[in-house]
Amino acid sequence: MAEKARKKHLEFRPHFKTHQSAEIGEWFREAGVSKITVSSVSMAIYFADHGWEDILIAFPVNILEIDEINKLAQEIKLFLTVESIGAVQFLEENMDSKASVYIKTDTGYHRTGILPTEINQIDEILNIVSSSANLNLTGFLAHSGNTYEANSKREIIDIHEESIRQLSELKSRYIRYFPELRVSIGDTPSCSLAENFGDIDEIRPGNYVFYDVMQYFLGACSMEDIAVAIACPVVAKHTDRMEIVLYGGAVHLSKESVIDNKGKEIFGLPVKINDLGWSKPLSYSYVSRLSQEHGILQTRPDVFDSIQIGDIIGVLPVHSCLAANLAKQYFSFGGKEISKM
Repeated sequence: MAEKARKKHLEFRPHFKTHQSAEIGEWFREAGVSKITVSSVSMAIYFADHGWEDILIAFPVNILEIDEINKLAQEIKLFLTVESIGAVQFLEENMDSKASVYIKTDTGYHRTGILPTEINQIDEILNIVSSSANLNLTGFLAHSGNTYEANSKREIIDIHEESIRQLSELKSRYIRYFPELRVSIGDTPSCSLAENFGDIDEIRPGNYVFYDVMQYFLGACSMEDIAVAIACPVVAKHTDRMEIVLYGGAVHLSKESVIDNKGKEIFGLPVKINDLGWSKPLSYSYVSRLSQEHGILQTRPDVFDSIQIGDIIGVLPVHSCLAANLAKQYFSFGGKEISKM
């Protein structure tokens, strides 16, 4: 992804919310990364404490954390995300150190952000920022999370192109007043599949560091690209139902799911773990349902017979960001424990 950003002349600011690990963060430094994205003030503090000095918090600013925000702004080059006049006014009145802001823009996901057509609101935010002693405008930021709801690669690209169109119009409208204005996007499906980035200046993908079953179903990665599995002990077997009970439930995997082409709801794909990694997903087998601690692995007789109580089964997660957030640490196949926040 770093190489793709270089080839496309894009600023690369990867999102660290997926791995949440200072040690994994060092892998990014080796790829030339110096600017990162996080999803919370606490995550920004964690990575600032590990030497990262240019951090974007890509979540609408929480004014209740103003003391922590001010402290961070004194220590690092801090970028904040805003999407309301009230929040910007609060920052203007309460920031005692300099910070830069991105305006969160809703280009179709409808989770949060200002619609590009809400020009009066954008203008008012820009007026407040322009007159502020401690706030500087960076530009417009969007996350096309609706790509995760796409049914094809073509649909992902169409969503991406529409997001570019809307951001390009905003950039064109305001660049004469803010010559250094930048626009930033961040979803992994688009960043993985797209070749055209138009007027985009910066990309912020995060999930791609591990990928997952959802990204595979979207066509954003191959099965071999999925780089994280949850190690789940086998605790019971039920022959009459061809079900294996795993110690790996919703508190380990989350309740994210995908629907396959036969209509089955899948909460994870099982793999056999070996000394060097893991196998391909086991044939006709999938995690069919979850409760808090339990994961139910639906399978067929030959796979059922090959798995015994006490075995460790790997489960490729549907959403690696959530599974990694729920995990306490990582283990590499080199025998190393990798800590996380």
